[in-house]
Amino acid sequence: MSQPLISVVVPLFNEEENIQQLFDRCSEALNQWTENYEIICVNDGSKDKTLFLLKEIYARDKRWKIISLSRNFGHQQAFLCGLHHVKGKFVAMIDGDLQDPPELLLRFYQKMVAENYDVVYGSDKKGKKDFLKDFYINRIIKF
Repeated sequence: MSQPLISVVVPLFNEEENIQQLFDRCSEALNQWTENYEIICVNDGSKDKTLFLLKEIYARDKRWKIISLSRNFGHQQAFLCGLHHVKGKFVAMIDGDLQDPPELLLRFYQKMVAENYDVVYGSDKKGKKDFLKDFYINRIIKF
């Protein structure tokens, strides 16, 4: 049985400094356990070379898709736009500045599959516990 498609949505705004590292780290992390993935990069109206660099990456690896918004709509809208275009059975959302380590994607995927979760999310151990979110979202595990 082949592994289902994994989709990763990444909003980007003026991230030219991070694009190559994002590509390297995501590709290395995902290729260790699957080749069946797509990265949906949402260029959220960047004014730097973000879009140019994304096009160079796409020329090398067609799994890296690009959506380029006409202006900056904001982080959450960029995520939403990317979510409308995913094809994968499993979807991850990470930030383009690499605050969310792509190396953790496998752990999240394994948790979802092994324990049949619908949603898995990570939180900063120093952050406040969000009881309201835990109350409303069913079947969640935090790392």
